[in-house]
Amino acid sequence: MALVIDGERQVMRLTLGALAALETELAEPSLVALVERFEQGRFSSADVLALLRAGLGGGGSEFDPARLDHAEIEGGPMAAARAAAELIARAFVAPGA
Repeated sequence: MALVIDGERQVMRLTLGALAALETELAEPSLVALVERFEQGRFSSADVLALLRAGLGGGGSEFDPARLDHAEIEGGPMAAARAAAELIARAFVAPGA
């Protein structure tokens, strides 16, 4: 999936390593708990930023994730939240589904 950040299209995806780091960073005991957190709308803007940073790294983006705090995201915070939720959802879709 992609998101336009500071006027540039950035490809994002979550790797297994990124998901493991997210469990720790977001203090969730499992991948299922992490998914449920987003499905139930119990996420914060910090959670969204963490997911987007992980997605940028997993997608091989050259965008510096440290700049994300002050970046302009096309579509604003709602687009960022949708992208984070989509990243987490796509991480759990079976190939070919």
